Amino acid sequence: MARKHDDDVNRLDMAARAGWLYYIAGNTQDEIARKLGVSRQTAQRMVSLSVSEKLIRVRLDHPIGVCLELAEKIKMAYNISHCEVVPSDAESSSTSIGVAEAAAAELERYLVSSHPVIVAMGTGRMLRAIAEQLTPMECPQHKIVTLVGNIAPDGSASLFDVASRIGDRVKAPHYPMPLPVIANTIGERNLLLAQKSLRNVIELASQADVTFVGVGTVGEDAALLRDGFVKPDEMRAVVRAGAVGEITGWAFNAKGELIEGLTNDRVLSVPLDRPAKRKVIGVAMAPPRLTAIRGALKGQLVNGLITNETMAQALLN
Repeated sequence: MARKHDDDVNRLDMAARAGWLYYIAGNTQDEIARKLGVSRQTAQRMVSLSVSEKLIRVRLDHPIGVCLELAEKIKMAYNISHCEVVPSDAESSSTSIGVAEAAAAELERYLVSSHPVIVAMGTGRMLRAIAEQLTPMECPQHKIVTLVGNIAPDGSASLFDVASRIGDRVKAPHYPMPLPVIANTIGERNLLLAQKSLRNVIELASQADVTFVGVGTVGEDAALLRDGFVKPDEMRAVVRAGAVGEITGWAFNAKGELIEGLTNDRVLSVPLDRPAKRKVIGVAMAPPRLTAIRGALKGQLVNGLITNETMAQALLN
């Protein structure tokens, strides 16, 4: 058993070397074969293995003309300061491919700064994908703060506690909120938010140099409903009130206006500014989120967007 484990480790070591030589150092497969003392076919398999095992991540730095044009049109149409559009893969069923990598690259532009930076993070599957794409680094000078609670409805730690994941990955102090996304009652919400430690987190988030948020849907497929933060009748009431999307639990309508009452009276997340006062980048690409993204842009709940070509074209139609 130990021998098999050693063989697997050696195989991954070779794959990592081959991937580095090919993608980073720019060697041909013939050169890799010579340097590693293997056949060209083995070198090719090792390079492929480095990608399939996620030992190396590849990012496209060349700005594709159509995507650049779409990004500029979105900035003008919605009066936002930042937009990045990545190519779409029509055959892919992924809800994060390309966009998560682009958002991770944008986040890293802040993290490589030698000057202290405060980064605020929302939650959800897209932002978790961003965390997984980050390059490990040492950033003790920065602070990673969450906008939303990290406790699931059953009391367990949320799978989508993004700030902690990023803090661990880049070795930066991180500031969680040990709360559910939505309180059971208004009284419970007020009691929880009165805690000094939480007020400090909220104050820190309000000072963030950059904020990354996912843009969620409302309705039967909403993450808030699927993950148990709201009940079906509560979700139906929010939809009847005109909600088209949510950001960190805050439901909003097609104009980007926050819904009055209902679940918004019990949300424990950091309040959303309308319009956003600092740089707030929405990261989303899934087609069902079109109406939600459009509403967030119209209401200036976000003043930046990272998305793909398909969503960008839909937002402009």
